Amino acid sequence: MAKSKAEEKPKSSIPDRIKELETELSKTKYNKRTQGHVGLIKAKIARLKEKQVSRRKGKGKTEGYTVKKSGDAAVIMVGFPSVGKSTLLTKLTDAESQIAHYAFTTLTCIPGMIDHKSAKIQLLDVPGVVEGAASGRGRGKEVLSVAMNSDLVLFVIDVFAPEHYPILLKEIRDSYLRINEEKPDVRIKKTIKGGIRIGTTVKLESIDKDTIKKILNEFRIANADVLIRSDINADQLIDLIEGNKKYVPGIIALNKIDSASPEQIEKARKLINPDILISAEKEINLIELKDLIFDRLGFMRIYCKQQGKKADMDEPLIMRRGSTLQDMCDKLHRDFAKRFKFARIWGSSKFPGQSIRKLTQEIKDGDVVELVLD
Repeated sequence: MAKSKAEEKPKSSIPDRIKELETELSKTKYNKRTQGHVGLIKAKIARLKEKQVSRRKGKGKTEGYTVKKSGDAAVIMVGFPSVGKSTLLTKLTDAESQIAHYAFTTLTCIPGMIDHKSAKIQLLDVPGVVEGAASGRGRGKEVLSVAMNSDLVLFVIDVFAPEHYPILLKEIRDSYLRINEEKPDVRIKKTIKGGIRIGTTVKLESIDKDTIKKILNEFRIANADVLIRSDINADQLIDLIEGNKKYVPGIIALNKIDSASPEQIEKARKLINPDILISAEKEINLIELKDLIFDRLGFMRIYCKQQGKKADMDEPLIMRRGSTLQDMCDKLHRDFAKRFKFARIWGSSKFPGQSIRKLTQEIKDGDVVELVLD
């Protein structure tokens, strides 16, 4: 009896289909003519990967490391095994991580606290990330789940192995983190009918409206009003449709410079363009690293003042740049915003000490703020 076509040719598995599409993508030269096709392939890959993740979740929950978040922000150190993360944790914080000169020393997530410029920054040392971590290799999923709950990613790169950085960046990206990227200003509102209607306030350089429609259709969105206020590409549009990406700052620290020659350091610099050169072992540029972390987190110091008293200039309130009086109230006490009558601001205010009754008023670094409550 002859076999049916379905029996003769088994259906491709999701990993095989992803591999086929990635091969096709690598062989397709990107230009205006192929833009729509490339965007559609990327959308298909993204949907298959989401389906793959959903199936894995259905087979059982993968636990990450349990870390209680504390302080003003959490920073995770990401690097290959034996790049010096444990030493760096010990030098920057009050924590002690097991240190040895062989791979895979750290087997759990170890938190420490950086106390710098009145900010308390939780620093997390996790097992070294290796290629394939986002797919589960080397307990990578547990490690990268911690990264998703962090406010900044600190890449610790061995000066003798700068080629590790692009691998780490890919693993982080595959784990839904977007490093040093601004979330595009795009609004997608699904509608009942009318098809895809696209409005733009900027010129789109990397994607056209036809490609946008194809990508939306691949995600089963046939009717929607789309308003685009920033230039985007296909990858960014897919990220926004999926809605599961986190945008955080990152720092590349090139470690062990005390052991490298000037030529080796320069070679590594050209390859990855690090933000800072350090030696955890010799404590070179560690104060500068703390300053950089503080700055990349967007921290600012606000000084609180009680009515009829001098401002407390010794213990500032740590806030993020762009914060408002509403944010300040929320950080101090959950009921303060409800009880808010007005505030007085000295520093950035055009009229120092004048009553301000809008919670939307932005505060600036170094401001002295007096809150008046009911």
